[in-house]
Amino acid sequence: MSAAVHPSAVVSTRAELCEGVSIGAYAVVGDGVVLGARTTVGDHASIQGPAVFGEENRIFSHAALGFEPQDVKYRGEATRLVVGARNVFREFTTVHRGTGEWGETVIGDDNYLMNYTHVGHDNRIGSRVVMANYAVLAGHVEVGHHAVIGAFNAIHQFCRVGPYAFLGAYTGCRQDVLPFCRTDGLDAKTYGLNTIGLRRNGFSDERIEALQKAYRLLVKSKLNTSQALERIAAELAGQPDVEELVQFIRKSERGFIK
Repeated sequence: MSAAVHPSAVVSTRAELCEGVSIGAYAVVGDGVVLGARTTVGDHASIQGPAVFGEENRIFSHAALGFEPQDVKYRGEATRLVVGARNVFREFTTVHRGTGEWGETVIGDDNYLMNYTHVGHDNRIGSRVVMANYAVLAGHVEVGHHAVIGAFNAIHQFCRVGPYAFLGAYTGCRQDVLPFCRTDGLDAKTYGLNTIGLRRNGFSDERIEALQKAYRLLVKSKLNTSQALERIAAELAGQPDVEELVQFIRKSERGFIK
């Protein structure tokens, strides 16, 4: 198919370039890489496979995507990276393939990963996620849709970041990060709902008020977590956002930041 490849680029004969792909100077595209239509790869970027990219991804200079995981247990298993459409990987971003345990690192659609961000092995990242400069995810991290992860954040392995969460700069997360909420600080704590982010994403006043009531019962009451969840289920039944918050907490294996 028609693709524009700079003469100095190195592209494996076992890579697949779809219609309209552009490869910059000195870029490297390895075996088993599939680049979807109209994807651009910047100068000096390097992509190793197995890795599958959807259409219209933008990969900037010196990004390193699809390399083997930083996992001492890894023994060369055939794992892969799976990326959706219209993602942006800025300069010096690193994204690693999965390990033999899960096999895949998965990134959804329309995400924006800024300079020097890192996505570790076996991560599951949703869609419309923003990772600011130097934000790093350890292995087996899950990030929900529309989450915003601030600069210099560090997320511990096996933690989850809920959908619509907002993490301030320099936040250190050793437990799950509540969906719909603002979390901040080296000694991380929640500071209410991510109200601005929710409104920007079309949440009505009624939806936000229901989440506010649930948050007050969960964090600001004198109830323990089990009691709070029972009260929330009883008083806010039928609210889909609240139910999502409750299920997120009930599935937590590491506990959550409160």
